[in-house]
Amino acid sequence: MQNTSEIPTLVERHKDDLTGLADRVWAMPETLYGEYRSCAEHTAMLRAKGFRVTEAVAGIPTAVMGEAGEGGPVIAILGEYDALPGLSQVAGLDHPQELEEGAPGHGCGHNLLGSAAMLAACAVKDWLEATGTPGRVRYYGCPAEEGGAAKTFMVRDGAFDDVDAAVTWHPGGMTRVDDPLSLANTRMDFHFSGRSAHAAAQPHLGRSALDAVELMSVGVNYLREHMPSDARIHYAYLDAGGKAPNVVQSRASVRYSIRALKLHEMLALVERVKKVAEGAALMTETTVEARMFAAVSNHFENLTMDRIMQEALDELGGVPFDDADRAYAARIRATLSPADIAAEWSVVNQPPSDAVLCDWVVPMRPGGEVLIGSTDVGDVTWKVPTTEVLVATAAIGTPLHSWQMTAQGLSGAAHKGMVHAAKAMGRVAQILCSDPARLAEAQAEHAARLAMTPYTCPMPADHPPPLVPRPTAT
Repeated sequence: MQNTSEIPTLVERHKDDLTGLADRVWAMPETLYGEYRSCAEHTAMLRAKGFRVTEAVAGIPTAVMGEAGEGGPVIAILGEYDALPGLSQVAGLDHPQELEEGAPGHGCGHNLLGSAAMLAACAVKDWLEATGTPGRVRYYGCPAEEGGAAKTFMVRDGAFDDVDAAVTWHPGGMTRVDDPLSLANTRMDFHFSGRSAHAAAQPHLGRSALDAVELMSVGVNYLREHMPSDARIHYAYLDAGGKAPNVVQSRASVRYSIRALKLHEMLALVERVKKVAEGAALMTETTVEARMFAAVSNHFENLTMDRIMQEALDELGGVPFDDADRAYAARIRATLSPADIAAEWSVVNQPPSDAVLCDWVVPMRPGGEVLIGSTDVGDVTWKVPTTEVLVATAAIGTPLHSWQMTAQGLSGAAHKGMVHAAKAMGRVAQILCSDPARLAEAQAEHAARLAMTPYTCPMPADHPPPLVPRPTAT
């Protein structure tokens, strides 16, 4: 007789509803802090599934939390639903074609990410009810992962204070426990103010803010020789001061992304970049205001949690792709560069093969890859024991933040991968609720590491999230 309290069976019960949610969110891509419709869809689904709902978590209108269960440990399952600018793409194609010119698109798979996380929470909710196991499962709908650092604000403002452990995932090309490394990252805006003047008749009266930005760039480029080798600095002009070359620009703004492998190294590097900006202002007799936009911490490793996730993956095996999935993945693979494909294989220490979809589980490898990006999941990992799993939803080698990823967002492979991710996350939550010793082991490891390296939230206490207004109805 089938045990209907098992997580995979319970996931199957809800998969059609949550796959539909993923598809609806794909069709309404919204960027950081503007995910009003996507959040409303997630909120409605939480209510329909019987969760106790808290809206506007940490004062963020597009953040939501749903809880189920009573007593016991609190297990958080993290979801996201923000899209990326400029990645609009017709689904199911093997060539670039915008669905809407210049519009955003789900080029990182977050339409799947949030839906699978909620799917896992639905299964755990049913299991808790069916078995009478003490415990609470929470789905956190988290906006603005792509550069907005919403989870950092949520951690700072206490949204995870009573959570015992957290689980999350990300779509991609391989199925594996995610590397326990990410770069701490601060995004900071530098606004220079000078004095305008006629560039030919009275250039001596002008004080160029644009000159200051360019001198800052020179100074930061020299700084690169004297910072940790795994640190990264990038920048983008926000305002070059205007389009008239015969006017000395009285204003100019630039945004810097400052990354380092360790949180304290990133915080120190931010102070050095600020000094470069002050030097540029001094040289040009302008003034500069440094204004924080967002900040996230590096990933805080928890091997106990990662081993539990690996157990869950090994129980499940690989994603059960079919021939239709492989046929479409092969068409996408033909659009990818050999470097993209080789890079994905190199991350898992395997030589490239002709496989177009990952239908196996990659062995766990503690340590991870240094040359990686940043995520606001990092701040959650400092607050509570956390594990993240990557699950195959796209052709091997598909770059995140690409039209190819958007195109595959409604595919059969994407749907199968998100359901598989829900089963893995749900199984981890089940283990943590039913085996207090495993949870205690994860918490003890977290506490020991934290004692050696205390957490400093990179977001100042008085810095509000960069919210955007709710769009007006048309």
